[in-house]
Amino acid sequence: MNSSPRSSSRMVLVILWLVVAAIAVPPAVAWEPTKPVEFIIPAGTGGGADVMARLIAPLVEELKVSPKPLVVINKPGGAGAEGFLYVKGKKGDAHTIIITLSNLFTTPLHTGVPFNWKDLTPLGRLALDEFILWVNTEAPYKAAKEYVAAVKEKPGAFKMAGTGSAQEDQIITIQLEQALGLKFIYVPFKGGGEVCVNLVGKHVDSTVNNPAECVGHWKAGRVRPLAVFDTARLTWASGWGEIPTVKEALGKDIHYLMLRGIFGPPDMPKEAAEFYVGMLKKVYESAKFQKYLVDNALKPSWLTGPEYVKWLGETENLHKDLMAKGGLLKQ
Repeated sequence: MNSSPRSSSRMVLVILWLVVAAIAVPPAVAWEPTKPVEFIIPAGTGGGADVMARLIAPLVEELKVSPKPLVVINKPGGAGAEGFLYVKGKKGDAHTIIITLSNLFTTPLHTGVPFNWKDLTPLGRLALDEFILWVNTEAPYKAAKEYVAAVKEKPGAFKMAGTGSAQEDQIITIQLEQALGLKFIYVPFKGGGEVCVNLVGKHVDSTVNNPAECVGHWKAGRVRPLAVFDTARLTWASGWGEIPTVKEALGKDIHYLMLRGIFGPPDMPKEAAEFYVGMLKKVYESAKFQKYLVDNALKPSWLTGPEYVKWLGETENLHKDLMAKGGLLKQ
């Protein structure tokens, strides 16, 4: 049976109405923060993580990659446990992120605090940080061999400063002791900035600080780098390529790199996690951030997704092995 002209007209009107309605409905907007985002640093002020976080926060605003600012908050207590447990307790929250060092692994392994990196939502790895053996420029040691010889002559008389106990700096110190037959007095501080200040003030004899934590004092002629804990010289980094590796300087292949990564709370909403990954990728690719990496001898090491998760699992196992050898695991 043929449709009447009136039915056809009604059908045309319905179709037109549907088309107009579809045009009028705005496309779905991707998730964005609706309030300032807490950016937690599980370390003290002046250290490598603090320096990086305080570069990222204003850069996010400068690049206009978030409608809301990042508010930097230091929570260094308990070798970072305060910060980790704080973020762990914000389950499902979409307005908190945390920058992590390798104390992400070392703190729970040493203290038994109820936290594991798997409790958090991995977002992105921004860099891997180097470690350098530093002495005061007024000390007589111009090369690592000279300093090691002096430490060997007086076991237990030389003070090695580092950030926290049973963290990266102490792990490296123990590696040096075991490989070279040395004995230091290890002196822990709350952050890398404080560590370098104490070296400048001659309250300790050496440190194994990150480059960013001592670069200002180095440029001012207050501290001297003796060796870098990597498998090759930092020739890709501006001004750092002349420092020999520990293997070159001391004949022992002692190397260690530290995480600079970003995580969200447990069960962070998927759309929020995707937003922060995109935001961080844009920060990482910016000219200012890339210059910061080169100037501070940080290895550019962007990683996200399943590859980041796989790397985290492997790195946790590496720390278990290193800490077991140094007697640092929780018994």
